[in-house]
Amino acid sequence: MSLKPTIDQINQFRDERNWRPFHNAKDLAISISIEAAELLEDFQWVSADEGVEKNLANIKEEIADVLIYTLMLSDNLGLDVEEIIQEKLEKNAIKYPIDKI
Repeated sequence: MSLKPTIDQINQFRDERNWRPFHNAKDLAISISIEAAELLEDFQWVSADEGVEKNLANIKEEIADVLIYTLMLSDNLGLDVEEIIQEKLEKNAIKYPIDKI
């Protein structure tokens, strides 16, 4: 599955609203952090199960926000998301070998 059609759709949405000037690397990184914090609020003061049960609709929206901003930042920096994830998984496999866990 390629993420390119999704990234293109996100960029089209942004461009139709002339938001590109506001979506620089710094502001997108800040937005990722803010949206991740909003996701955490769904689990504040409750168990994991209760958080999901009570807030699943909002959890989905906050995950989408984090992913949208992350895809936008990656695209702005010319990064291939699938490639950088693969590279990180390979590094993690070396750092955390199965036989040592």
